Amino acid sequence: MSDPDELAAIRAARLNQLQQSGAANNGQNSGSGEEAEKRRAEEQLRRDLLASALEPAARERLSRIALVSPSRSNQIESILLRMAQTGQLRGRVSEQQLIDLLEQADEAQKKASGQGTIVFQRRVDLDDDDFDI
Repeated sequence: MSDPDELAAIRAARLNQLQQSGAANNGQNSGSGEEAEKRRAEEQLRRDLLASALEPAARERLSRIALVSPSRSNQIESILLRMAQTGQLRGRVSEQQLIDLLEQADEAQKKASGQGTIVFQRRVDLDDDDFDI
């Protein structure tokens, strides 16, 4: 991913692939076999891009996250792919950079959902009758 020409070539190949599949599907009813093959091809492209964008340790960590939380893994993969496509990644992503990205995504999710810390506010009544002797 460090080479901008390589990234441009991948983008062009993907664009051609999508245009060809779109042209082929315009005149035909797309069967479930074609859709399944298209999904497999997209998944393979996704894996290839992630393999070139992540260092081995970061890729291993992401695969362990996928075992525990597949939706979380998909979210991080989507973020990484978007960053790679827009040219925000400089070189390969290390494990520490992946950890930082996970923490940022977690903080953003907590802010968006309104879930964070729970604060209990108890009323303090100084005029309570229990203290009278």
